[in-house]
Amino acid sequence: MTDKITTFIVGLFGSWAGTVVGKNIIVFIISMIPILELRGGLLAASMLGLPMWQSYLICFIGNIIPIPFILWLINPLFRIMREWPVIGKFITWCEKKADSKKDKIEKLKYWGLFLFVGIPLPGTGAWTGCLIAALLNMDKKKSFLAATLGVITAGIIMLIISYGILGRVIS
Repeated sequence: MTDKITTFIVGLFGSWAGTVVGKNIIVFIISMIPILELRGGLLAASMLGLPMWQSYLICFIGNIIPIPFILWLINPLFRIMREWPVIGKFITWCEKKADSKKDKIEKLKYWGLFLFVGIPLPGTGAWTGCLIAALLNMDKKKSFLAATLGVITAGIIMLIISYGILGRVIS
């Protein structure tokens, strides 16, 4: 599913995809989007023919930029936004999504957060992991470190998948 959404988003930026700078901006933006994050960014970078390590760095930066905002600001922001009728329903949905996955993190704390973010599966990633950490009132600095290490790990896994490194090594 991530690959289909990524392909669609790359298509939206059609004219930007004609230049190297435009391609890098597309990859950076995709890496910041919840659900797609670094996974989608690296898939897009591979599709656009961008260099592997440059793409990894751009995706990493794009994926970690939202982490401090989520950890430090999401709870106060949710309290304010919950008062608005339509947005309050969205906040409730976000909290239910995080609550449904919190047992994966709650037991192992920071190791759980690291694994949750680091194993690139649908529904996991820095956005959801940090939302859960914030809702569980986990230490923000330790959560930031665990999520960042998870993003690094997910990036390495996705490099192997997106750029076919595994196929080159085996053949």
